[in-house]
Amino acid sequence: MAASAASYKDYEIRHRNPNPKSAALLVIDMQNYFSTMAEPILPALRFTVDICRAGGVPIFYTRHRHRSPEDYGMLGEWWAGDLIFDGTPGAELLPDIGRREGDRVVEKNTYSAFAGTGLEETLRELNVQEVIVTGVMTNLCCETTAREAFVKGFRVFFSTDATGTSNRDLHEATLKNMAYGFAYLVDCLRLKAALSHKR
Repeated sequence: MAASAASYKDYEIRHRNPNPKSAALLVIDMQNYFSTMAEPILPALRFTVDICRAGGVPIFYTRHRHRSPEDYGMLGEWWAGDLIFDGTPGAELLPDIGRREGDRVVEKNTYSAFAGTGLEETLRELNVQEVIVTGVMTNLCCETTAREAFVKGFRVFFSTDATGTSNRDLHEATLKNMAYGFAYLVDCLRLKAALSHKR
């Protein structure tokens, strides 16, 4: 199959705004370990957090960490010698990500924020029907979480400017996948317009 230079925008044929009354914001793995990928998106991430908070949208932060070989799973094979261990500086959330007392932190040990974390049950209890995905890495934990949310029946909104990863190709590839089959794409300006008009 020949390589394609198509933009993710070529696949963005569906458009919708999140409903602040039924949405939750997921801020994925904005930790010291990922600081080089996280820092470039911090302004967009903070803007997104602020507008969601102002719109009454509940905010969930995830923190990836491992505690023992029992929780490595396939990541132990795939990223041998490069895991994030609980209690190390790399496992801590970055300080400037807009987190406030009372914001929930979801502890996870694989790409999905849903796997074994109780996140789905908490979202259901809050009558959340939509999730807005932000954070890092676009093509790993953000994409996996978005895909699983879609399969679980949540409407998914995926940020184009408040997600980041190691290079532009991987970022764009995920945005194409999301637009094609899993999520409505949003950015800061679109979210601001949507959430400033509460339903």
